Amino acid sequence: MRIETEIKLDFKDVLFKPKRSTLLSRREVGLERTFKFLHSPHTWNGVPIIASNMDSVATFECARALSKEKLITCLHKHYKTQEYINYFNEISYVDTNHTAFSLGISEDEFARLCEIQKKTGNKIKILCIDVANGYTERFISFVAKVRSKFKDCIIIAGNVVTAEITEQLLLAGADIVKVGIGSGSVCTTRIQAGVGYPQLSAVIECADASHGLGGRIMSDGGCTCAGDVSKAFGGGADFVMLGGMFAGHDENVVLGEDGSPIFYGMSSDTAMDKYNGGLNKYRSSEGRTVRLSKRGSILNTVRDLLGGVRSTCTYIGARELRELSKCTTFIRVSQQYNPIYESKTI
Repeated sequence: MRIETEIKLDFKDVLFKPKRSTLLSRREVGLERTFKFLHSPHTWNGVPIIASNMDSVATFECARALSKEKLITCLHKHYKTQEYINYFNEISYVDTNHTAFSLGISEDEFARLCEIQKKTGNKIKILCIDVANGYTERFISFVAKVRSKFKDCIIIAGNVVTAEITEQLLLAGADIVKVGIGSGSVCTTRIQAGVGYPQLSAVIECADASHGLGGRIMSDGGCTCAGDVSKAFGGGADFVMLGGMFAGHDENVVLGEDGSPIFYGMSSDTAMDKYNGGLNKYRSSEGRTVRLSKRGSILNTVRDLLGGVRSTCTYIGARELRELSKCTTFIRVSQQYNPIYESKTI
């Protein structure tokens, strides 16, 4: 047993230090980025914010809406095979650059990916290989297998929170490593398993490891507001994945038994009952189910979110999103905002 005593930070533990800026307006800030990758020959362009691959978030309807703003939707994996085939055969080239296909590490899911690619003419350009625990040898081997089969695809792989495994996944074939364990709003891994890592420190450390090899990272989880998204970019994230912030909208609403919108983790009882016939005897639920208020169109939330990121850039002198981390100085705080009237907001 050993204990690491170095302080690790979450988004709530810091604020940006403002700096002199020559920007006249938020309108001047450019949020689109262009990326090349370690393995894939594709060049990607857009706003590097991603809807999480949860069935109460990343629907076909959500993907159609977000692609208009050049954001990525990482489709959940619970549609039928023919539904994916129909969708990818229908969407445009621009949309395929902003739609990712999600899969786990079973042979059935690999076979389904092969079938969809064959029947769509390899229209899937972005793959997200997603497991809760990215530290197993089986996972790393699966990433290498997918890379060997689909050499041109942009491969996202995760989740992890440490530099060493980030490097190993990149060397195995990942282009983007997904970072975050236990930080999601409906994740209970830290309660059930006692495992996790403060999200900002995980992003900073994994970004340092990834960029040294020419790879990319995606911050997944922990964002509660637009300012947190900016902090993830400030810490070195190339992409930021959002779940709860994108849930409960017209394009992806899931209704509970009482008719109100709900949002749940994909390891929750709700998800396990829905897709696996309940929890297996050897495991426990690592997710919660929550009620939400109806939130209208997701594009309203997107515009508010992007406005917040632009505002961050104007405060610290970043003319483009790619400059944000270079302009960032974080200051540690004990409280990031004044909550006195929080419950009275109308």
